[in-house]
Amino acid sequence: MKNWSQLLRKNTGLSPYVWVVFYILPFYFIFHSSSTYETAFGIAMIVMFFICYVLSFVSKGWLVYFWTSVLIAISTAMSLLFGYIYFSLFLAFFIGNLKNRIAFFMLYIILLITTFATVNYGFVTDNRVIITQLPFVFLSLLAVILLPVSTYNKNKEDMLQGQLEDANKRISELVKLEERQRIARDLHDTLGQKLSLIGLKSDLARKLITKDPEQARIEINDVQQTARIALKEVRELVTKMRGTKLEDEIFRVNQILKAAGIQFELKGDTKLSNTSLITENVVSMCMKEAVTNVVKHSHAKKCTISIIPSQTELVVKVADDGVGITGALTDLKGNGLQGIRERLEFVNGSLDIDSSEGTTISITVPITHKQSEAEV
Repeated sequence: MKNWSQLLRKNTGLSPYVWVVFYILPFYFIFHSSSTYETAFGIAMIVMFFICYVLSFVSKGWLVYFWTSVLIAISTAMSLLFGYIYFSLFLAFFIGNLKNRIAFFMLYIILLITTFATVNYGFVTDNRVIITQLPFVFLSLLAVILLPVSTYNKNKEDMLQGQLEDANKRISELVKLEERQRIARDLHDTLGQKLSLIGLKSDLARKLITKDPEQARIEINDVQQTARIALKEVRELVTKMRGTKLEDEIFRVNQILKAAGIQFELKGDTKLSNTSLITENVVSMCMKEAVTNVVKHSHAKKCTISIIPSQTELVVKVADDGVGITGALTDLKGNGLQGIRERLEFVNGSLDIDSSEGTTISITVPITHKQSEAEV
């Protein structure tokens, strides 16, 4: 059996010690205005309510709904006999955590009907306890109406958020797999034929080296030429692999923010004419990491990316209108900011963070001209 305190806190978000108050209060109602027989009966129902409440948390399947129905019956009896309606708060929290949509609405409606019926019955019979506790009774009725719905919607939102994160991870893994397969195909197409040709000509040159040295020398020259072509193609391939264009990354960032329900605004031109390929690649990775933080942690409604080039440096700002970064930015590793700084150090860049209104991450790198093909 799971730990009761941890289970209750997980499902209701409140400390179990808060609920103890609601278990102590009915004893006051019972001892204050009841006979010995009624007192014994009330204590038995309180104990039974506690046991059924625990069982409803640890049970599975139809037993959950059975124990919940028993709890509603006990709560109704306590309200009719002693004017104690606060057990309905337990039920409001618990019903809101039910995952089955039909069961949630059925039990929610039953709870509303029984709670309002017992309160109205108390007014009709002029129940002194309910009359004297009138402000708390209205607050309890309001909680019975709102808490199950808000809790149910919050749990559904958390579930959808978890599914979205799992889907994003799956998409990321599929993208990596597709990239590996593309690299494997490119390497096979680039090197496979050339290496096979080198092998064949090397064998031919070895056989001709004694019979026809001149032809063997021609074959060796062909091997050297083929090796140079293969090396050039591999360099071009590696250059394409490591070159992530900023405009391509902006397109992917837009898709990520759209999937997360965050409005996206772009300021500036994504085509960089005087920035080296490796610098543009580093900036693209850092920007992607910053946007990932926006999606995961900011609770923002809007994200703005500003691209500000100049003659000496390039500045990319990722700004959101979210909750900001707390803790005086002490946990940089937890937000991936340390990784951004390490990447920027490789190209002599810097990272600035402003969390006064939302969060603005400024990525600054010096301008270095693109390498020519002869330098690759």
